[in-house]
Parts: sequence; C-alpha cells; structure tokens
Amino acid sequence: MNWTAEQSRRLAELGAGAEELALEFADGRAANAAFQKLEKRLNRIAAEGIRRHLAEAGRPEGTELREGLSRALRGAGFTEVRTPLTVTRNLLERMGLDGDHALQSQIFWLDRNRAVRPMLAPNLYYLMVDLLRVAPRPVSIFEIGTCMRRESHGERHGEEFTMLNVVEMGLPLESRQGRVLELARLVIDAAGLPFAECRLEAEESAVYAETLDVVSPGGLELASTAMGPHPLDAPWKIDVPWVGLGFGIERLAMARRIARGETANLARVSGSLSYLAGFRLNIP
Repeated sequence: MNWTAEQSRRLAELGAGAEELALEFADGRAANAAFQKLEKRLNRIAAEGIRRHLAEAGRPEGTELREGLSRALRGAGFTEVRTPLTVTRNLLERMGLDGDHALQSQIFWLDRNRAVRPMLAPNLYYLMVDLLRVAPRPVSIFEIGTCMRRESHGERHGEEFTMLNVVEMGLPLESRQGRVLELARLVIDAAGLPFAECRLEAEESAVYAETLDVVSPGGLELASTAMGPHPLDAPWKIDVPWVGLGFGIERLAMARRIARGETANLARVSGSLSYLAGFRLNIP
C-alpha cells in the first residue's frame, strides 16, 4: 500500500521528494511507522533551514531574482519603468479584452471602470505611445510587477503572480526574430538557467493569437514572446516593428529550484504565510 492522501499531502508540504512520495508498504502499520520517521526528519530539515535563513538575514528568492534580472536588463540598455497596479476598462478593451473575451471572467474589477491589472501590457502600451514620440529608437523598456487573475489554485497557477515584461519598439523589421531569441537568452541566463536546454514552442494566445513560448527542461512555461506590427497595435496608433517578452517570475524561481534538485511548487516561491525560504512553517 501507499501513503494515505493526508500523509502524502503533509509530506509534499514538507518537501519530500518524488521517490519518497512513491514508497510502498506491506500494510498500514508499516506505512504509519515510516511516515512518523520521515515527517520527523523533514520537520528537522525545515527547522534548520528556517533558523539558517533568519541567521543570515536572508531575502525571498523572488526578490533576489527580480533584482538580478533588473541589473541584467539595465546593463543591456533597457530602462525600468513602474506603472500602476490598476488598469482602466478602456485600456483593457484596447487589448481586445471586451465583454466577450475569454479572460473577462478572470479579471478582478474594483468598480465599473477600474480593475487590478491581469497583465502588464496595457499600461506599457500606453507608455510607449508617448515614448515613441519623444525618444530615439529603438525604445527599450521593461517592468517587473504584480498581476492578478481569477485562477484555480495549484502547483503552477495562482491568483497573484509577478510578471517581467520586456518591450523593444522601433526595431528593423528583419531583426525581430533574432532579437526575441537574444532577449530570451539574456533573461534566462540572468536567472541562472541553461538556455541551451530550454525549448521553443509555438502556442495560441488568448491575447496575441499566436506566441512563441520558452519552456524549461522540466516542462515549465517560462515566457511567452510576441512580435509586431500586430493587429492589437491599431487602437494605440503604433505602426513600428517591435518585440515583447513576458516572463513569470515565480515560474523562473520554480525552474531554479528544480535545477537545484529541490522541491518546487508555486507556494514555495510566492508571497506566503505558510513558507519561508521554501520551508514549511507549521512544524512542531
């Protein structure tokens, strides 16, 4: 027999590996004895990890990751911007997110005209309209910020998440494909992941119709990329070639944990009341 559902849940919370979670036993007594022994060991590891993190005045992995990505992009000539956490209905509609769009049910509306942003793109489009008018081209900007969507909770999805959007507008038309790959490599390398082991997959997008996704060796979608001119540009009166890349910060952090051979799920790398530095807090 295997672990009970409750035992499996608790061991997964504590960071048990796949082999430990797949153990089989002759009977319930043997399973219970093994569970008590393994839970005690994992509790001890968690307590030691928490104490070490506090002694080192540690920081959340996502915070360090964001700062490293920001340094790499600014070093490559990109300007970091910060836009509001809220977005207007008008800007969402310019992105095609009208009343019939599939993403409408996932938007957190604050009132009739304002919502918590489900993506960074609308505000960045708004900025680009002015920047293209006054700045030399290409205009290269990025933002790292919180977004929210109504999602089912799971190992890879949550209602609150952090995005990195990298946008470069005013490029030569023929350089777009190469630039997408160059920027994807820049970010993946800065995150400490092996870009050569990632794969690119064409995917349908609810917003951009078709994107090229960057997928980690472990099968995690790390980024979606798009290029313009694009039909979505028309409401903004933008008519220059561009590239855009959107990375999930929590996804990058999960991929790093997997690469280190550590347990990875969304709760361990997100803002949490249950974990610190990836260690479960509700231990004896």
